[in-house]
Amino acid sequence: MLSRYEDEIMSAVFSLCDGTGGCLVSPIEILSILPVKRKYTPEKVDGILYDLMCDGYFDLITSERKGEKMYVINLKENGYAYKRTSKQRQRDIAFRIVLAFIGAAATFVFGLILKGIFG
Repeated sequence: MLSRYEDEIMSAVFSLCDGTGGCLVSPIEILSILPVKRKYTPEKVDGILYDLMCDGYFDLITSERKGEKMYVINLKENGYAYKRTSKQRQRDIAFRIVLAFIGAAATFVFGLILKGIFG
């Protein structure tokens, strides 16, 4: 399971690849998509990209173009499945919340029944 930072960066990479198998992006392009409130730095993004590469989401090659650092990213199987996995995780969370509400309501009703019987 990805951390919040990894999830945000993977989402940015996935949107920059735009359905293709790979993309050529700069750290500035990635930073422009990320939320400002988290205060990402290029070094932090670089570290998280490396971690995601080690986890098998994509191949990462670092290069330079006109003195600017660039990333060549080619999505792997986990990278292609990222959006589907993300939606599935959201459904699982929603299911758990609904299940908790149903449990709370059943407990409340059961308590009222017991109170009516013994009260």
